[in-house]
Amino acid sequence: LTHDEELRLDLVKAQQARRVIDRIVGYELSPLLWKKLSKNWLSAGRVQTVALRLVVEREKEVLGFNLEKFSVLGGTFQILKDELVAKLVSKNGESFEEKKTLKLFSGEYTYTKGLISKEKAVEIENDLKEDSYKVSDVNESETVRYPPPPYTTSQLQQDAINRYGLSSKMVMRIAQDLYERGLITYHRTDSFNLSASYVFKAKDFITENYGKEYALEKPRGYKTKSSSAQEAHEAIRPTKVDRTPQLLAKDKKLNRSQLMIYELIFNRALATQMKEASLISYKVTVKGTKGYEFLTEAQKIVFDGFLRVQAPEFVKKHTEGISIKVDSPAELKNLTIEEKESKAPYRYSEASLIKALEEHGIGRPSTYAPIMSLIIEKGYVDKDGRYLKPTSLGTAISDYLSKAFGKLFNIDFTAKLEQELDDIAEGKLKMLEVLKGFYTPFNEDLKEQQKDDTKVELKEEVTEPCPTCGSPLQIRFSKFGKFYACTAYPKCKFTKSFLKLVSGKKCPKDGGDVVVRYSKAKRKFYGCSNYPKCDYVEFGWSKLVKSDENKADSNAKDKELTKKTIVLNK
Repeated sequence: LTHDEELRLDLVKAQQARRVIDRIVGYELSPLLWKKLSKNWLSAGRVQTVALRLVVEREKEVLGFNLEKFSVLGGTFQILKDELVAKLVSKNGESFEEKKTLKLFSGEYTYTKGLISKEKAVEIENDLKEDSYKVSDVNESETVRYPPPPYTTSQLQQDAINRYGLSSKMVMRIAQDLYERGLITYHRTDSFNLSASYVFKAKDFITENYGKEYALEKPRGYKTKSSSAQEAHEAIRPTKVDRTPQLLAKDKKLNRSQLMIYELIFNRALATQMKEASLISYKVTVKGTKGYEFLTEAQKIVFDGFLRVQAPEFVKKHTEGISIKVDSPAELKNLTIEEKESKAPYRYSEASLIKALEEHGIGRPSTYAPIMSLIIEKGYVDKDGRYLKPTSLGTAISDYLSKAFGKLFNIDFTAKLEQELDDIAEGKLKMLEVLKGFYTPFNEDLKEQQKDDTKVELKEEVTEPCPTCGSPLQIRFSKFGKFYACTAYPKCKFTKSFLKLVSGKKCPKDGGDVVVRYSKAKRKFYGCSNYPKCDYVEFGWSKLVKSDENKADSNAKDKELTKKTIVLNK
């Protein structure tokens, strides 16, 4: 308040332009979807629909990928006192692998294809058994690893999702709690900047707790790679450098999830001001007289630096180097043949979808979590474990909108529009020019679609027969989610809830199937398919696995859990 300044109206206009465009898309396209699919609870959005399209197009790419089987051979060698496990990579300089590149909707995908067939592997195995070997090359190189930048919103979400299996919505809810408690700085940011005050205090903290050799002489800074970053706030960090996760754990004021997220933030921010790690990388080649070459790689940590905070387990596993010398005889002790397949592109998880949106400059830190939640809650996308798979409804919507409004829901166009909005904020473009350039072609496409009365065909999956009339059941969608309905409707009005089975898990109480359920507060939990006859319930995947492994204790656990159970949604 003591440092007043003029309002930056360009920033205001950029926000207004973003809001107007988003409302135009949402207000105009949502009713169009209601008409085309006869469901008045559907929605579309400028960023939401691009996120959905990424998932849909990736599913098509996964299903259309040509899986090719091949064999990989490995050998265990005794080299003096050392035992070495290596992979067969070539013969006479010709590799047994090749790299292939595919052009996907979101960019290029490179994968490795093996060139050894199952039949050829048997021939090579016989050849290898009759050969003799020695170490032909030992390559040592010093490498340096630098700490990653402090957390932005999207990177915090990605790490928390990948490490702990949380949803992006849950990560943001926990971060909000930590922020409101005054434990971390503002958590909606795209900046790598840290305050000078934190940086100097971090240096003193590192010197005192880890030693002078771990502290930097000069502060380390990071530059954002994103051209659309606004950097209105500093990076996410703890508000006090000496408020360690261990201290908070002793206070017992945070639950387990809050403590895990705080520890991620604390360690990441502190690591940025620690010395880089020094490692030695080894590549050892074992060669036979017939020209076959085996290769193995290893690492040894010379100085752990920031890894002492960020990856202590990695440090423990890489303390020993390789003392093998060139020309040392190598005795082949064992051979293995492993059957593999070329890897299709991975389906998106919440983390990788957020990463893709960020890389293409689509959306803002504050929008990623709501978008993930929305496309799942609307029934456009299902979560299969950690991966996202489009439903028939989501596929129908994406295919229709990308065809009818191809330019609008194209990655490049969406990223270009984001750049134009940033240019408004910097005073390079006028708000009305951008709005007009967007609305004119959009309105023309919209009018054409409004005139067309053709319905969008929704391919709903047919399942088992109806228990009432024997007609096939099909999966239908409502604003409450999926359900089974009889195809003979309206003559037969049978319906039942759609329950997602947890593969390989059985109820420890009565042996029924374990299914995914949701409370009235939309909290996910696991229950028995025989409810209400069986009241088994478990919150959290780790607890579910633990209960499965300890069936002897399941009855005692269930009694305790039923005290905490919430009303099940019938």
